[in-house]
Amino acid sequence: MIVAMTEILEKIAACVENGKIDVNSPYPPSMKGQEGAFELTKHALDQGIAPSVIMDDALIPAMSRVGQKFSRNEIFVPQMLMAAKAMNSSMIHIKPFYISGETKRKGTFIIGTVRGDLHDIGKNLVAMMIEGAGWEIIDLGVDVSTEKYIAAVEQKPEAVVGLSALLTTTMENMRSCVRELRSRFDGLKILVGGAPVTEEFCKNIGADFYSPDPQGAVEYLRNLE
Repeated sequence: MIVAMTEILEKIAACVENGKIDVNSPYPPSMKGQEGAFELTKHALDQGIAPSVIMDDALIPAMSRVGQKFSRNEIFVPQMLMAAKAMNSSMIHIKPFYISGETKRKGTFIIGTVRGDLHDIGKNLVAMMIEGAGWEIIDLGVDVSTEKYIAAVEQKPEAVVGLSALLTTTMENMRSCVRELRSRFDGLKILVGGAPVTEEFCKNIGADFYSPDPQGAVEYLRNLE
């Protein structure tokens, strides 16, 4: 059983890392016709492997490797998106266990693109990577007002907040949002990111952490667990 469990977990991880969603997915070509993350996760659960084991020993390590490859420019956005889709196909089977309380999330992450900014690719990548690391995601979408962030934190006071901006013109909205959140919530952890955002800007506006890529955010959150 131990050998079989190890083997199926390795197969799930390989599917996620390579973006193999299900048996009908043509991507990647080298795995065409093989079962994907969707089927293998179902098999693992049917064999009695705990959802937490699938998360900790297959999905999280696979998404971590994907993030590290992206940070090293060994893969790019399309490959990351395919890996995230494969991970999400596994999560279709895993999420009911979180909803029932049988399996626990590592934490809650509230994310959105700040007011005036409609860009979401970077935000979506960060959300997918952090969900793949075992966190519950509350995605507020794009053009998110400060009031909407405040309402979300009031609902989940233990959450960590992520703010994204892709335009230099909306960075000031990020500044004012951080200032307002700081004035209302003691000890709230705030992450910022986006193409024009820098480490210096992060410190200047009073946010806790900046990363130029999703993996950095994942590593920061891992240190909070």
